[in-house]
Amino acid sequence: MKSETIVWKVKSFEQLSTEELYRIIQARIDVFVVEQNCPYPETDGSDTKALHIWAEGDEEILAYCRVFGPHIKYDVPSIGRVLTNKDFRSKKLGKALMKIALDVVETRFNTTKVQISAQDYLLRFYEMFGFKSTGKNYLEDDIPHTEMVRD
Repeated sequence: MKSETIVWKVKSFEQLSTEELYRIIQARIDVFVVEQNCPYPETDGSDTKALHIWAEGDEEILAYCRVFGPHIKYDVPSIGRVLTNKDFRSKKLGKALMKIALDVVETRFNTTKVQISAQDYLLRFYEMFGFKSTGKNYLEDDIPHTEMVRD
């Protein structure tokens, strides 16, 4: 990244430009398919129902997640596809991203309740934000996951 300017964005699917959507999908494929060596259909048909939150610098996605309202993925709002570009993981963008995502849930859906499907190696990370395991562990695309909730 040439400059240190980071811009945070929150947009519905309809508000995304073609270029923004392309960069988001590219970032998700880079992390979830290529980096994690997990071939699966990254575009799952849910993007149109999500709020997309990301940090951008020099037209590059630095961190990203999507937020769903209640009764879309779970009975309560949910956060998913959380990622930080590998070149920016030392910048604490993942923590900033989660704080923004939780603020968006609270503001838009008037609740602090959130449910996620967390990759097991990130359980402690999510616990920092008040998430607790439901005890439901499973493999998703051959990667161990745990269902977590936050009240």
